[in-house]
Amino acid sequence: MNTEAILQSIIASLPEIFVLLTACLLLLTDLLLKGRRVDLIANLSILVILIAATLSFMLEAYPNYFVSGPADSSLINNSLVYNPLIYNGMFITDPYSFFFKLIFYLTTMITILLSNQYIKMEGEAHSEFFIMLLFALCGMMIMASATDLISIYVGLELLALSLYVLTGFIKHSERSIESALKYLILSAIATCLMLYGASLFYGLCGTTQLDGITESLTTPPTTTTTTTDPAIILASLFLIAGFAFKIAAVPFHMWAPDVYEGAPTPITAFMSVGSMAAGFAVMLRVFAHALLPLSDIWLLIFATISLATMAVGSFVALVQTNIKRLLAYSSIAHAGFALLGLVAGGENGVASVMFYLLIYAFMSLGIFSVVIIMKTQHSPNELIDDYSGLSKHHSVLALLMLLFLFSLTGIPPTAGFMAKLYIIVALINEGYFLLAVAAVLFSAIAAFFYLRIVMLMYMRETNQKLELDKHLTLQLSLAITGIATLGIGLFPDWFLGLAMRSVL
Repeated sequence: MNTEAILQSIIASLPEIFVLLTACLLLLTDLLLKGRRVDLIANLSILVILIAATLSFMLEAYPNYFVSGPADSSLINNSLVYNPLIYNGMFITDPYSFFFKLIFYLTTMITILLSNQYIKMEGEAHSEFFIMLLFALCGMMIMASATDLISIYVGLELLALSLYVLTGFIKHSERSIESALKYLILSAIATCLMLYGASLFYGLCGTTQLDGITESLTTPPTTTTTTTDPAIILASLFLIAGFAFKIAAVPFHMWAPDVYEGAPTPITAFMSVGSMAAGFAVMLRVFAHALLPLSDIWLLIFATISLATMAVGSFVALVQTNIKRLLAYSSIAHAGFALLGLVAGGENGVASVMFYLLIYAFMSLGIFSVVIIMKTQHSPNELIDDYSGLSKHHSVLALLMLLFLFSLTGIPPTAGFMAKLYIIVALINEGYFLLAVAAVLFSAIAAFFYLRIVMLMYMRETNQKLELDKHLTLQLSLAITGIATLGIGLFPDWFLGLAMRSVL
């Protein structure tokens, strides 16, 4: 790489470089600090996220000013900045990546707000917790901007390695250690599958760059034989398996309930939103764009996976008694619903998935905020029955819980209703009427286990009065997620327009 290429690469990836370097500096700073270093590192981590978000906004708003050179937007549709000089075409700064980075910034910042008091209550108040969150954030950012199967792998591994540590962070908890071990083993297997698929595409197409793969698949004489080539089919299946694991789609969902239950609750929230959004960011870029010529192979597979994922998530959640396991299966069901947008395809389908993930981030983080507030020094209060009579003693908290549950169910005027509506509309516009009907039916089934919690909160009496932790950071996270969940539901046009403008 020449000097110009190096400079352009640094500028284009400045937010990622900033997050990575400051995380390393915070590790060194942590060694020198004494006293209230945990609070300081947590606050500095939020500052790092805000600065990185500002850098991302500058690059997205003024791309031609910051990144110049032989840009070629024809290679990747609607990309304001595609520059072959940037890491030899392995990285891109475009509205699509910015949209997902916005979700990642919000998710990580709210997770930090949820974590400070939680790790103190667990007796594991170590600054490394927040630093590992920054490393995980950097991994997700790389995944959103990666335009090469190798750079996708780099981001995926940085995210996964950070999550291994964070999942097992509560060292005195056997559940936490067990969940970290399960996640490590199963994630390693999924990564191997993804890498094998990538190696097959490299052997068949001669490149790992997404635009190069697209060009190879659409260049005669291979055009007429790609969808029947056993090697191409096998490579596609391995990629689907690797990426499906990241979003906990059936049949690669088996890790989610145990890991979600055993991990620290803020990390459970982070994984349910951040990890899933990062997985979809890659899947949409790979399948809805690069491997679009192979849609005859993967379209039916994703439709089947989507239906199976919604079915397993919805039906198994009905018999859960632990709130974190219930939310794990809820997350699986929502992943299946979002996959329908990928099946619908086109700008409307992709935009509906992006819009759905943004809304899901707020309502999922909101409900996990309530779960964390319910935890006391003497009891985690993770059973669904522990929410009995909550409205009697904590009416505001019960009202917010009601809002998040209604949104997850898809009841108007919450944001969750708008999220599901646009995916169903995208399906109908593409003629997938049976899938649209199935989506509505599974949403009705999911309503049962969400509304069961509402019934417990408002219709079952209890003599037990919980003394809940109402720390300022927890109240702030509830305020952010609550306002967003209701606000997007009432005024969705701007947010949907942002998603539409960010489509690949």
